[in-house]
Amino acid sequence: MMQFRPAASRGHAQLDWLDSWHSFSFGQYYNPDEMGFGALRVINEDRVDPAAGFPPHSHQDMEILTYVLEGGLRHRDSTGGTGVLRPGEMQVMSAGRGITHSEMNDSRVDPVHFLQIWVVPGPRGLTPGYRQQPLDASAVRAGWQKVAAPADENAQFVLHQDARLWIGWPAAGSAWRQPLAPERAYYLHVARGRVQVGTHTLQSGDALGLKGEALLETVAGTDSELLLFDLA
Repeated sequence: MMQFRPAASRGHAQLDWLDSWHSFSFGQYYNPDEMGFGALRVINEDRVDPAAGFPPHSHQDMEILTYVLEGGLRHRDSTGGTGVLRPGEMQVMSAGRGITHSEMNDSRVDPVHFLQIWVVPGPRGLTPGYRQQPLDASAVRAGWQKVAAPADENAQFVLHQDARLWIGWPAAGSAWRQPLAPERAYYLHVARGRVQVGTHTLQSGDALGLKGEALLETVAGTDSELLLFDLA
């Protein structure tokens, strides 16, 4: 089964400094039919004006992944983690028993455009943690790469949940085939570009939920950036 979720059906929040689209219920956007997808709780697509951002605020018991599409996002948190996240990098923060952080546009001239993703962890009360690293650009252009997974799978980033994040950057015209486990659920989010999956044409912000499927076949209409969540 494939369930198509067009970008325009997402929730939307517009502030003086923030333009945000919510794939699932978040903040003032509430849709009882869109409370998440398994352990995947939030995908927010945010655009933040120059010199603006989210001042220090707290989280608890959440795995928070950040993926920048354009610009630079300055991060600082109570574990001592700090840095500027840019396209081609990934950041994963485990809020655990409690963490405070801020996220600010690093530029005073250009906006920053990024995805913030929340995954509900299995265990609660973990020690907070933070990791930021570049992705292997040549690998994600060559095919799906598992970049976040439980600790025993030795992925680049750890998720404290029976969940995995695969990232792929297919070039225009490329056709990829990815085996799936039919007993698991998958959520494909198009961060950028256009791809064909069966009868569905997905563009930036569109998503596809998959259940009971054994294979994901994608054909890229343009150079694209794709996120595939593998969930129990």
